[in-house]
Amino acid sequence: MKYYEGRRTIDGIRVTVDGVPLDPRYDLKAFTGLGFEWSYEGDAPQQLSLALIADAVGADPALQWSEQFMTSVVVCFDNDWQLTGDEIQNALRSFGASLTLT
Repeated sequence: MKYYEGRRTIDGIRVTVDGVPLDPRYDLKAFTGLGFEWSYEGDAPQQLSLALIADAVGADPALQWSEQFMTSVVVCFDNDWQLTGDEIQNALRSFGASLTLT
């Protein structure tokens, strides 16, 4: 199971998956070129949403569900947060996503 973590520090924002920096997935869609953010609705939180979903379940669900995941999940993150791949999948399923995982 993958483990995602975000932290706001004096040195800036850090988002990791299993301890490695999370790829923002600008190759799929660039909502912003300024990296990740959370706790509000906007371009940088949607980039985080896209990256989390793409890493956890793939590109197609990320493109389809990034906005709803942002408005339902990412807006609720505190300064420091943790999330598992299973929690991402469960959130997507609650939206009605049909996931085929490999």
